[in-house]
Amino acid sequence: MLGVASVSLIFGVITAWVTVRFNFFGASTLSWLLLLPATVPSYIIAYTYTDLLEFAGPIQIFLRETFGWTSTRDYWFPEIRSMGGATLVMSSVLYPYIYLMARTAFRLTPASYIEVAVLKKPSSSLLLDLSLARPAIVAGLALVLMEVLSDFGTVEFFAIETITLGIFNIWLGMNNLTAAAQIAGIAFIFILTLLFMELTARKRQKFDNLSSRNSTFKAKKLTGSQSFLCLVICLIPLVLGFIIPVAILLSFVIQGFAITNIELLISASINSIFIASSSAFLVVFIATVLVLFTTYHYKNHPIIKVFSTISAMGYAFPGVILAIGAVSFAGSIDGFLEALQNDGSRFTFNGFLIGSTGLLIYANVLRFQAIGHGAIVSGVNRLSPNIMNASFVSGKTFSASMALLAPPLLKKSVLAGGILVFVDVMKELPMTLLLRPFNFETLSTYVYQFAKDEMLEASALAALTIILVGLGPIIIMSTSQKS
Repeated sequence: MLGVASVSLIFGVITAWVTVRFNFFGASTLSWLLLLPATVPSYIIAYTYTDLLEFAGPIQIFLRETFGWTSTRDYWFPEIRSMGGATLVMSSVLYPYIYLMARTAFRLTPASYIEVAVLKKPSSSLLLDLSLARPAIVAGLALVLMEVLSDFGTVEFFAIETITLGIFNIWLGMNNLTAAAQIAGIAFIFILTLLFMELTARKRQKFDNLSSRNSTFKAKKLTGSQSFLCLVICLIPLVLGFIIPVAILLSFVIQGFAITNIELLISASINSIFIASSSAFLVVFIATVLVLFTTYHYKNHPIIKVFSTISAMGYAFPGVILAIGAVSFAGSIDGFLEALQNDGSRFTFNGFLIGSTGLLIYANVLRFQAIGHGAIVSGVNRLSPNIMNASFVSGKTFSASMALLAPPLLKKSVLAGGILVFVDVMKELPMTLLLRPFNFETLSTYVYQFAKDEMLEASALAALTIILVGLGPIIIMSTSQKS
């Protein structure tokens, strides 16, 4: 977690700040290209890098043939299946969490703030940006940490003993769900501690801009070596997290190694889009209502705020444990409805939640509510506290004020949260494997069936389909953020 957090912060914050504050060659294109690694599942990038860098991979083969080396005794090469390798590959696809939220926060910083800071001290604009964007950056970082804590595919393939791998081994290997849930509870408490520390550190932070001039700061034009340096800074995470793995997958498809059932692939794509879009809509809708209610309507009710925060903590649980909780809840509901059934009825009630797509969507909403909650909180924190009061004075009710003000003022935050939820649901694997209906395939389950047996060639086309489906929402998101 420390390694991925450090690398992801470097990749995400620096690239976000560079693309917002400087105008250099390719800046506008790179601003949305840097989101592309979010479409690559972590276990897929782990397989592609292993195929590229292992002893039998093309790079080491080229080195041995070029320099006449015959074995590892003749040379040293970094081991990809290691703690450092896992840190690199996971950071390369997780940094967009931080990048997207940090970039949105940097763009919303008023020009008047930066101008005052520069007049006081020319080098203080970066510190000002980081200070004002800290809630958004920490929200993204919390998502990265939760993702690392919940990851299974990468650490299993790299043979790294983590808490999540221990949960799987105890539950699936020893058939001891109770012990697995206790270990998951330790991880959950750890995440709660991190979030509590950050909330305590910034509980007195305020953001008000009462000036009439609320324009954004114009990016500084760069040329020559400075422009080239910014270009390289942005290309490094993009190449590591997207170009290299996609190039490897494309090479398998072009060489004819992709073996797939086109009809099954199309069906799995439709199923994935339906589950992901439904989950994303429900997450951002629920998050917007909860955040606005707890911020403006029930701001003096700490108990309601606590429950609202707890509702967004599902991401701290590994997906497999959350799936068990969702199944237990659905089983209770189905059992209750079955008990109410009239014995004389000629219809037999077999339950409607267990084994349904509704249960899978419900579990995804629980799991990814933190993404929507973090994005909406970041947007609301940057609004003037007098906005709702002004609406009330004009005679609008609270519900009417939310319907009138939330869409235009929180549009960027809603889109940011929605795109992250959509892409994450597309890649979600453990919960989908456990909760999907019979004969219901998604792209993630289709790919994993081959990838777990190290048959990456057979799943290359399906893996590229996951990436391709995620490109559309990212393009829409990048278009909406253009000035």
